Amino acid sequence: DRGLDAALSAIASRCTVPVTVEVDLVSRPAQAIEGIAYFTVSELLQNISKHARATRATVDVWRAGDRLMLQVTDNGGGGARLDGGSGLAGLAERLDAVDGVLVLDSPEGGPTTVTAELPWRDRTAMATRTA
Repeated sequence: DRGLDAALSAIASRCTVPVTVEVDLVSRPAQAIEGIAYFTVSELLQNISKHARATRATVDVWRAGDRLMLQVTDNGGGGARLDGGSGLAGLAERLDAVDGVLVLDSPEGGPTTVTAELPWRDRTAMATRTA
């Protein structure tokens, strides 16, 4: 209800490591896209809490043209993978279903950066179409 900045700050506060959240959006995306973005960051922060052995993390959100960009970085041990039935593979499949993309950079020894792109759908344009 309060937008991505407030929602992501709330889930970041529950992470086991300190998380810096930066949201640079002039307007809000469509509710469905906003929900997917929230779910994606939530899953990534849970992975950091469970597996990363990190001491800090960052979440950055911005709009680039017709894409909503999310980037979650941690200073943990790295080695995360998209194959082998991992939770990250499932997350990548969910994003793919809405024309999104998940890119993982996680060399052994760290750090890990996950970048997600979602299609930008304007909140007001979607509301007009459904009205």
